[in-house]
Amino acid sequence: MNRIFRFALCALLLGMSAAAAADKVSFGLNWFPDTEHGGYYQAVVDGTYAKYGLDVTIVPGGPQANNGILLVSGKLDFYMGSNMIEAFSAAQENVPIIVVAAIYQKDPQILMSHPGVGLDHFTDLPKATAFIAKTGLVTYYAWLRSAYGFKEENVKPYTFNSGPFIADKTSIQQGYINYEPYEVEKRGGFKPNVFLLADLGFSTYSTTIVARRETVQKHPDLVQRFVDATAIGWYHFLYSDNSKALALIKQQNAELTDDQIAYGFASLKDNGIIDSGDTLKHGIGAMTDDRVKDFFDKMVKAGVVPADLDYKKSYTLDFVNKGVGVDLRK
Repeated sequence: MNRIFRFALCALLLGMSAAAAADKVSFGLNWFPDTEHGGYYQAVVDGTYAKYGLDVTIVPGGPQANNGILLVSGKLDFYMGSNMIEAFSAAQENVPIIVVAAIYQKDPQILMSHPGVGLDHFTDLPKATAFIAKTGLVTYYAWLRSAYGFKEENVKPYTFNSGPFIADKTSIQQGYINYEPYEVEKRGGFKPNVFLLADLGFSTYSTTIVARRETVQKHPDLVQRFVDATAIGWYHFLYSDNSKALALIKQQNAELTDDQIAYGFASLKDNGIIDSGDTLKHGIGAMTDDRVKDFFDKMVKAGVVPADLDYKKSYTLDFVNKGVGVDLRK
């Protein structure tokens, strides 16, 4: 057997061994694939997960999906949580899950208003009719009542249709910064005023990575590799060529248009939703005890969670704040 053949054979065997050794990991989204999931798809298509010894399957969410339940039951390894209210509720109910990273430093929750009708400033909004979903009424709107004097009697149900808001110029509506303003501009023919609640004191982390406590305890190396690779995936998605990731997202969600994708990406990047604040030093996914306590205290004051809740059970800092990927920022 000549040297070239032996070298090629060894390389092949090593490659097969590495592939076989990759840990299979399933990650559940909480909604249909979109730009808000771009970093995860980026880490798949550019081989980042593979470099960290992970064979990752992304499981799309949606209104009929129960990915959160699949995580608890052991059918998924990780799950994309919403914000820390969800984490606090899990701790309160003794659900054995825990937040291991926070991809969004700012929650994308917004309020929108019509321009030029006396609702151009945030201080004008408490007087307006407010289209708010039921879940929002008991979470961020409870904080708005506590912190800014918004009134529950002004609320009308938001059914995820912006038509009533577009028709009523004296109203405001909830939304996400990367979606509803685009929809209103296209359907209503005007650019709404947009108020990002995170910039007004709604200090929760969002789009979290959630794992079972058992996984954290028994397989911390797996958790660390998934958190690190995901952070790098997000850096590549934000600052490098993300065309392959977007192509895969469009493949899994055919309703997305190029305009929607471009708008969603710009809104996340320009508003520092993912990479701002503590991430500038500590890396994407960063969390701090002070930040979580600040939000917990606000939720206690708003009556969302009980004051005696052991909220520290809801998260861990063991896998974040290591500066992974910060050198990739451009």
